[in-house]
Amino acid sequence: MEQHKFSKSFSLIDLLFMATGAMLGWGWVVLSGDWVSQAGFAGTAIAFTLGGILIIFISLTYAELASSIPKTGGGMVFVLRAYKPKVIGYFAAWSVLFGYVSVITFEAVALPTVIDYIIPSEHVGHLWSVGGDDVFFTWVIIGSLGSIILTSLNYFGVTPAKIVQNVLTLGVVAAGILLMVSGLTLGDTENLQPMFGGGIGGMMTVLVMIPFLFVGFDVIPQISEEVKSPPHLIGRILIGSIIVTVIFYILIAFGVSMGLTESQLDGSSLATADAMRVMFDSRIMANIIVIAGVAGIITSWNAFIIGGSRILYAMSIRKMIPLWFGHIHPKYNTPVNSILFLGILGAVAPLLGHASLNWFVNAGGIGIVLGYLVVSISFLKLRKTEPNLERPFSIKRWKVIGLIAVILSILFILLYMPFSPSALGWPMEWYIVIGWYLIGFTFFMLGKEKHMNRDYNDGIDSSKGINE
Repeated sequence: MEQHKFSKSFSLIDLLFMATGAMLGWGWVVLSGDWVSQAGFAGTAIAFTLGGILIIFISLTYAELASSIPKTGGGMVFVLRAYKPKVIGYFAAWSVLFGYVSVITFEAVALPTVIDYIIPSEHVGHLWSVGGDDVFFTWVIIGSLGSIILTSLNYFGVTPAKIVQNVLTLGVVAAGILLMVSGLTLGDTENLQPMFGGGIGGMMTVLVMIPFLFVGFDVIPQISEEVKSPPHLIGRILIGSIIVTVIFYILIAFGVSMGLTESQLDGSSLATADAMRVMFDSRIMANIIVIAGVAGIITSWNAFIIGGSRILYAMSIRKMIPLWFGHIHPKYNTPVNSILFLGILGAVAPLLGHASLNWFVNAGGIGIVLGYLVVSISFLKLRKTEPNLERPFSIKRWKVIGLIAVILSILFILLYMPFSPSALGWPMEWYIVIGWYLIGFTFFMLGKEKHMNRDYNDGIDSSKGINE
């Protein structure tokens, strides 16, 4: 069995664009109107600043661990280092993978939805109805083709995926700056009233969206072994990507607030695009923002294919899941089977229709925050059990930071519970959650006797894949 290594392909700029592009995605295009109408511009700015700080507490634990243990697999590797029961590492990896898969499938469904806004068309080839929405063959093909293109991009090496990520992330950020400048020069300050919208309640509505809007910074630990820069800089870039994203979201809220009146906001389904259309009196300018949203779909989709394929790969070489997922292409140095698997999921997701957009996002979000919790606990454990571990990016007051990260992770989890205003919907969203963990439990039990009794702290080199 011949082995091949991942190449050191990612620079610090690549890391920044990877995480920022993952976090921006499509949410800023469709949700900005809700932010401003619920919380006003000032309330939105405060909510994002506060939410960004909360996320930074959690991300600091990832930053230290990624610089200390720069191995492919990120959170799973940290957990396995901290705890002997392998089921904990498996649970952490499967939970985060759930979040990544949910984003990939979400983007595959979002793409045809956005294309319809830019180029309205009558779709043909009625297949079936899901959640009250009709699913058409031509609509499905758009999302499936998008998945095939993104899968191919990642299959043939890291370089093409990096270039697309960097260019499109710059495009998304440029669109946000354009919206802000347009609001400043063409908008009306009267539209900023009321500055705080629904007050504390409105700000809480925005805060509830924070876990979904900032999913993506944890892609960096998944690829830390492929970074060609010093480990201590990885942590700084991780934190920097969150700060950039907070600023971007506030700029978007400002542009929308300046561009639309309260009544216009209430009647808008895509407030960012409508703000540009109103300020410039031009449908073309509105489409520029929507095209930037398409770029955001691609950057998020691309980043989670990269991150998700590394999780599958890391699980495979530890024999948690079939070895097939651990195959690295001898020429392209990519985990091609894992990439193909994620590509297939993206290609079939549009078959569930537009109604599945919220299902994927809401259900997968709980996996991400469960991963946050386990990693935060592992961070505290490793500080106690391995005090002499080299920590190139070392956090001061680690007990306080770690405890806050654990508490915040628990609070984020509670947001999805039935007693919360933002609870997962019954039955579809809970069916997805239960189904995902049942599949994971089945994998675990099938491999338990054969593979789970080995010691995962045996110096395994996760930079080496399997060529079968």
